[in-house]
Amino acid sequence: MQKPSLPKGTRDFGPVQMARRNYLFGVIRETFELYGYQQIETPSMENLSTLTGKYGDEGDQLLFKILNSGDFLKKTSKDDYEAGAKAMLSKIAEKGLRYDLTVPFARYVVMNRNDIQFPFKRYQIQPVWRADRPQKGRYREFFQCDADVVGTESLTCEAEIILMIRRVFEKLGLMDYSIKLNNRKVLTGIAQVMGAEGLEGPLCVAIDKLDKIGWVKVQDELLQRGFESIGIERLQPVIDLKGDIQSKIEFLRGFLKESEIGLQGLDEIEGVIQTLEQMGQDLDFVDFDVVLARGLSYYTGAIFEVKVNKVSIGSVSGGGRYDNLTGVFGMPNVPGVGFSFGVDRLYDVLNELDLFPDTALESTKVLFVHFDQKGYDYGLSLINQFREKGIRTEIYPDSAKVKKQFDYATKKGIPYVAICGDNEINAKTIALKNLNSGEQESLTLAEAINMLS
Repeated sequence: MQKPSLPKGTRDFGPVQMARRNYLFGVIRETFELYGYQQIETPSMENLSTLTGKYGDEGDQLLFKILNSGDFLKKTSKDDYEAGAKAMLSKIAEKGLRYDLTVPFARYVVMNRNDIQFPFKRYQIQPVWRADRPQKGRYREFFQCDADVVGTESLTCEAEIILMIRRVFEKLGLMDYSIKLNNRKVLTGIAQVMGAEGLEGPLCVAIDKLDKIGWVKVQDELLQRGFESIGIERLQPVIDLKGDIQSKIEFLRGFLKESEIGLQGLDEIEGVIQTLEQMGQDLDFVDFDVVLARGLSYYTGAIFEVKVNKVSIGSVSGGGRYDNLTGVFGMPNVPGVGFSFGVDRLYDVLNELDLFPDTALESTKVLFVHFDQKGYDYGLSLINQFREKGIRTEIYPDSAKVKKQFDYATKKGIPYVAICGDNEINAKTIALKNLNSGEQESLTLAEAINMLS
């Protein structure tokens, strides 16, 4: 008999993992709603026509395609086989699993434009799928927690993204991280200075790999992508750029002096900083990273990436501005900006740093234990009164030795047991025992409920 297994890059989540994940979801959801975002959901699958062409060539290759139902080969011919995979795909697969939540959101906005109040602020907490090579912190199925606002160009949105990230990290106890900020217009300006106008897309894809493969190999890739050696030499000072945010901006104002769009990108970065200052906020944890690129092709303005320091996981959050994503669905000129928390990576970070609070693991608060059927019946008559007061309560369901029932409570992390013996039945009380301290006392039902509440 074949042993059961999971597809690579996917995982089961047991009670402990789910309790911790729900803790993460709760912190993030509370923050999104504090800033006025409303929750929506979209289907797990989308038409491939919706997904393809939105993430660049490399992103398209990572889409999970879904075979058409029934005889998926019935529309194909020998000529289709000989024409190759791209020709075949449209005939055997019309749908795919969503790659992210932003493109489905853009599709949602277009389809519901008459019912939406703009600016529209929404959040989603749902899984996405990527046919990537599984490794630590990188999965094929993972959750994203997105917050986007469409219908406004206000830089207040970018500033509030920074504030939401900082609030979530503070709530999670993360105090050593960096929110990297850049602007796609700055990167476009850099491409112009390199003498490679129109190649900002390949430039972004290449320098997005700096952390992974290093500058030497990025230079090789730039050469392969059609950049000239003299242009790559002009890029060197940008790669080496260090200092605080203001000194980087001052350097780039000189470097990009011939690029109107590059200077516009710098103005937008300064605008975000000034907005934060107007809100009485500082720039703690914020860094202007001139070579931050993020490979998604739909970004047009600000881009974000968040990395936690001194852990083995890469980025845990990212996003950016996209000023015409809805245009590909027939609704042009709807600016938007958003970002996403990678919950699975955040989970791994908190686990590595041992930052999950014990309260995140709490499930049942009190277990009713019994010696015989009479005690079981007595416990049954009481448990709903505890539940009605919001106390998580269960009763051991089988006839078993009391030690086995206590072991069950200990292994499950239940802090209290309510003992239902003859004395308790006759006195209409329960013996409530704290399994952590070992203390036990006889209480009336009202006293026990008051104590556990």
